[in-house]
Amino acid sequence: MSANDHTTAHEEDHSGPIKTPQQLLAAIFFSFVVPIFGIIALVYYVTSDNRPAAGAVNAEKAVAQRIQKIGMVEIRDANRPLKAGAEVYAAQCAACHTAGVAGAPKLGDAASWGPRIRTGYEALLTSALKGKGAMAAQGGGDFEDAEIGRAVVHMANSAGAKFAEPQRAAATAAATGSAAPAAAPSADVMAAVAAANKTAAAAPAAAPATVAGAVPALYTQACAACHVAGVANAPKLGDKAAWAPRIALGVDALTASVIKGKGAMPPRGGSTGSDADIKAVVQYMVSTVK
Repeated sequence: MSANDHTTAHEEDHSGPIKTPQQLLAAIFFSFVVPIFGIIALVYYVTSDNRPAAGAVNAEKAVAQRIQKIGMVEIRDANRPLKAGAEVYAAQCAACHTAGVAGAPKLGDAASWGPRIRTGYEALLTSALKGKGAMAAQGGGDFEDAEIGRAVVHMANSAGAKFAEPQRAAATAAATGSAAPAAAPSADVMAAVAAANKTAAAAPAAAPATVAGAVPALYTQACAACHVAGVANAPKLGDKAAWAPRIALGVDALTASVIKGKGAMPPRGGSTGSDADIKAVVQYMVSTVK
């Protein structure tokens, strides 16, 4: 071997594994980048474990808090006193109706409230409960429907309306769209009914008989007291002028009015008679008109 071969072998024994720029870049990559990814993977593995929240002593409670549902059920006292309209307005409505935000009619602004008042209380309450324009639905919030109704009355009356303050039952009926129950007869009507009851017992005997030859028992029990004497504008038995427009509606329509109630007459005339019994009474009274 020559002297050059000994020199080259000696240099190779003392040189490192990196001999080219490409090898240098690869060494840098594996020395820095790969460890960084390893650290990230380790952190992810540690933090993904099911651990209690920081500061939580009770691990089971911490887990329950993290997985609890967003929605919650709140139980309220249905018999608690209703809040006043001014109080509900201050808590729920003042933010927009004081400054007229997003076109909301300002409190006491008669010009803005006038067209709305003319639509009536029920329409205003429905708009408040269901929402209208930029106003979100107020029903199902912190206040009962009746309390929202009181806030509506407070705002409308401040602009000149004369709405009565709603109570719990009245506001519920308006919000659901159900028909309001027939108004209870006044004291003078009840007095007239009491007076009519004294003479009504003999009236069926003198009244014309039906085709079957008998007066329906339900008429005697529930109808004679008013229809014999014409109490509370009830058409008198046999009064052709009073019965003519009613007869023109037909027996079925008259029967439906009795079943639902109309004016001072409560549903079914205040009786528990069946639909067939009520129709028989209507047919009887119609048959007495000559």
